[in-house]
Amino acid sequence: MNGFRKFMMGRYGGDQFGMFLVILSIILCVIFLFIPVPYISLLSWVPLVFAIYRMFSRQIGKRQEENYAWLRKWGAVRTWWWNLKNRAKDSKTHRCYKCPGCGKKLRVPRGKGKISITCPQCGNKFIKKT
Repeated sequence: MNGFRKFMMGRYGGDQFGMFLVILSIILCVIFLFIPVPYISLLSWVPLVFAIYRMFSRQIGKRQEENYAWLRKWGAVRTWWWNLKNRAKDSKTHRCYKCPGCGKKLRVPRGKGKISITCPQCGNKFIKKT
């Protein structure tokens, strides 16, 4: 164990992007089990090999930049999914409108008939049916 610890000194190691690549490799491997095309299962090894390369890399700065870029993209996807899930959950009780002045999304209760909506950001008033 001490030899491996010595070998890993100065190397990047694992991170969130590497974990994503390993999970992607496993998912692709399972998918390609059901596709009877020769040599296509080798595609499932590409993310795994890249994850191992990143783990043993000595270029720590570049690997950190890759991880940071992936975390930014993944954060945007997570936020989009979270908003979609919340909008679907609230769709029975609330309605979402966009302010025509500034474009801010406003959430108003359903079943109130025609109401006047005031945007808290720009103060624009508009009438919508809920």
